[in-house]
Amino acid sequence: TPESSLHEALDQCMTALDLFLTNQFSEALSYLKPRTKESMYHSLTYATILEMQAMMTFDPQDILLAGNMMKEAQMLCQRHRRKSSVTDSFSSLVNRPTLGQFTEAQAASSRPRKGQLSSLSSPRGPGPGVHHLFLLQDENMVSFIKGGIKVRNSYQTYKELDSLVQSSQYCKGENHPHFEGGVKLGVGAFNLTLSMLPTRILRLLEFVGFSGNKDYGLLQLEEGASGHSFRAVLCVMLLLCYHTFLTFVLGTGNVNIEEAEKLLKPYLNRYPKGAIFLFFAGRIEVIKGNIDAAIRRFEECCEAQQHWKQFHHMCYWELMWCFTYKGQWKMSYFYADLLSKENCWSKATYIYMKAAYLSMFGKEEYKPFGDDEVELFRWV
Repeated sequence: TPESSLHEALDQCMTALDLFLTNQFSEALSYLKPRTKESMYHSLTYATILEMQAMMTFDPQDILLAGNMMKEAQMLCQRHRRKSSVTDSFSSLVNRPTLGQFTEAQAASSRPRKGQLSSLSSPRGPGPGVHHLFLLQDENMVSFIKGGIKVRNSYQTYKELDSLVQSSQYCKGENHPHFEGGVKLGVGAFNLTLSMLPTRILRLLEFVGFSGNKDYGLLQLEEGASGHSFRAVLCVMLLLCYHTFLTFVLGTGNVNIEEAEKLLKPYLNRYPKGAIFLFFAGRIEVIKGNIDAAIRRFEECCEAQQHWKQFHHMCYWELMWCFTYKGQWKMSYFYADLLSKENCWSKATYIYMKAAYLSMFGKEEYKPFGDDEVELFRWV
């Protein structure tokens, strides 16, 4: 039956996610690939992993590949969607549809239809904030407006699904935790992200139908994180990103480090070598001021896997700052230099940091590679 097929697909995607979280990135993609043309969850999970990779590498080819795969996932979801008749269209003007009118597959297909919210939770280092792939692929204004319309459609879809889940007519099927988890991730991500925008921009967005409630967003993500769904770990990662990064970057309030530790603990126990979780463990130690413990965590994270060098780059950035806090300029310079050679997020920032560290060297100290801080500052 379609429902048992959906259940099987979700089980397999959970297996792929487990592979991903144990640093078996290629294996996760290989496991999913055979069914990406037929199963919407295989297709969406595959595209989400590619999108995480694209956000971390910032390589144009990776961005193009992930964007194309996400479009394929969207088209596949479209095929599963409930077909509307003229009668349906008329009745929907009078009465709002309820989830009881949909099969589980049809309800699920309405959640990911507009694209890339499922992967907003990927942790990232000093590079860009959260972008959609369609905005990265083409930076002209027409693409930006088209992208904005897609985001708005996605936002409206999540709002409607949130209302349906809370309605008295909501019929829970066998796979309802996965569906609800998806709604909580989307609604939570939108509310939290919108609430952090500057007031002027938020007023403008409210004019065209957007609104963001931080408390409601956090509540939805916390509920999603505590559930046993396919997207629970994505809710956890987004919350960890918020508590250990965004509150500092945006200066939006006091960090809830206890909540971050509580969220991380079960995943760190289950995936003791998981690069993503080791990285967040390091961030928590930095925030607590345990710099030596943080250094050990980031070094563990680098040793845990060699497939995605971008995880190493996130750690290099953190290690650079850890050694800066300790006043160890040569080690700080070493990591800034590694980043300037290997990573594309912001070459100017890395060269600037190299020059800053060189300016802290004593007059008699040897300067690596014959670099000169004045020349580097001019280069920046």
